[in-house]
Amino acid sequence: MNKKYRYRYAADRVGVTILCVLCGRLASGQAGPAREPSVAPPMAEDVFKNVQVLKGIPVDEFMATMGVFSAALGMSCEDCHAANDSKWENYAADNGERKKTARRMVAMMNTINKSFFGGRQVVTCFACHRGADHPRVTPDLGVIYGAPPDDELDDTVKAAPGAPRPDQILDKYIAALGGAKRLAGITSFVARGTSSGYGPESAKRPIEIYARFPDQRTLIIHTDNGDRTTTYDGQVGWFAAPLRPVAVMALTGGELEGARLDAFLSFPGEIKQALGQWRTGAPAIIDDRQVEVIQGTSAGGSIATLYFDPDSGLLIRLRRYAASPVGRVPTQFDFSDYRDVAGVKMPFHWTMTWLDGRENVELSEVVPNAKVDSQRFIKPAPSVAPAR
Repeated sequence: MNKKYRYRYAADRVGVTILCVLCGRLASGQAGPAREPSVAPPMAEDVFKNVQVLKGIPVDEFMATMGVFSAALGMSCEDCHAANDSKWENYAADNGERKKTARRMVAMMNTINKSFFGGRQVVTCFACHRGADHPRVTPDLGVIYGAPPDDELDDTVKAAPGAPRPDQILDKYIAALGGAKRLAGITSFVARGTSSGYGPESAKRPIEIYARFPDQRTLIIHTDNGDRTTTYDGQVGWFAAPLRPVAVMALTGGELEGARLDAFLSFPGEIKQALGQWRTGAPAIIDDRQVEVIQGTSAGGSIATLYFDPDSGLLIRLRRYAASPVGRVPTQFDFSDYRDVAGVKMPFHWTMTWLDGRENVELSEVVPNAKVDSQRFIKPAPSVAPAR
């Protein structure tokens, strides 16, 4: 098994899986599910042993941070943790010097940002390593004089002079989907199809999606090891899956902000209110085509970039970011195969890519305005392996 494959597969097993979830304002006349009393999510040191420098962050952020380490260094989990991963306790063991080195690197990174950048997260793991286990020392002439990489733009988009205003691009998008009136006519849907993952999960697996306007959604992927369930009830989100150190993990911080944005994209009639500080950037190239680019900022400070086909007006890519102690955590959706559902165009195919894996979703049916019981949006039970 080559190193790149090992890194992706191992990271997929322990990394946080964040799938599409919905959030928005409360629909009038619809009763929501009963919510549990608000409980602070457990911190990394409450769940994992031997945590020394990444204390005080929620479990989902800690897991995402592990994904940043893996991606920045091009390593698998076993490069730093015990090779025997049959028990989660084995990950706490100090395996040689690499975990100790990682702790020193995090301290160094924090010192640099504090001393030279006023505490802003300017230097990250990826800033120096860029997919290698050690930083490059000598410039690569092939990189300098060869073909430019596909994407070397900054995460943040600067307003481009002379470009269309963000509201013009968003108005065109709403019109392309069918118009505001038709969008408002869909208040729920049930969708079914398949999803194929990365590596050993490449076989197609059945999925179900239950959504109710404006802020409730559950997605279930039926895997051989048990169901992977992501639920958002309008205020709180959870992820339940097999082979995870936390059976049912609460979503927090930037992941919840990303979930809120996903809601507006599933019921996009009020997409303008999804983010603030909208700005139009310079055009980008996707699949050899020039596309329009806008970016917005959430109330919590997370950013998201949206890419639109200038001819059809449809959204073809979303890239959103969550925070971690060692750099932003990107999640990307690529949308295609828009079909008519009750007068509204919906994507029947999308690929979700994040640091720890990939899901390729193909819908076979979408039933609009279906009756969806509130129990679909309560906290999911721990995943149970199916009987064999």
